[in-house]
Amino acid sequence: MSIYTKTGDLGETSLFGGKRVLKSSARLNAYGAIDELNSFLGLLRAKLDSENDKNLIFDIQNSLFTVGAILATPAENLQNAPIFDENLTKKLENYIDELDKTLPKLKNFIVYGENETSAICHICRAVTRRAEREIVKIAENEKINENLLRYINRLSDFLFTFARFLLQKEGNEDFFWKK
Repeated sequence: MSIYTKTGDLGETSLFGGKRVLKSSARLNAYGAIDELNSFLGLLRAKLDSENDKNLIFDIQNSLFTVGAILATPAENLQNAPIFDENLTKKLENYIDELDKTLPKLKNFIVYGENETSAICHICRAVTRRAEREIVKIAENEKINENLLRYINRLSDFLFTFARFLLQKEGNEDFFWKK
């Protein structure tokens, strides 16, 4: 099977179920942002030393494939989309709570970039926020799985906390914004 089909050469693509849409549609922007996030998470995972941390990011990447599949399914075919497990959000909340116990309390905004893994994690967080905005654009016109929205919102919180954790783990401290 060839990697290219030539069916998208004029700016359209197919969603799950065969519906054709423009590549500039809100739905494609949303799952494109999820794909970009997953790529950056792969870079982050490649830079991590701890197998536990790598496995944690790998689990999130797997969850994002489900998110992408749901977003690539038009509303009329959602009965055929994967089910999004609401417990995934609770898992992220538990990770955040555990990591947060080890971190100093924030007193100001932080400036990113004290080390490479933390900086990559903040890129992932920023892409997550963009993906969330793109998903909300879809939700302006059709129903979106609320569990999926909660997960993406919590994922950005997790990535912020994980970035701080990685910074501390590598012996660095948060660099605070100076007014």
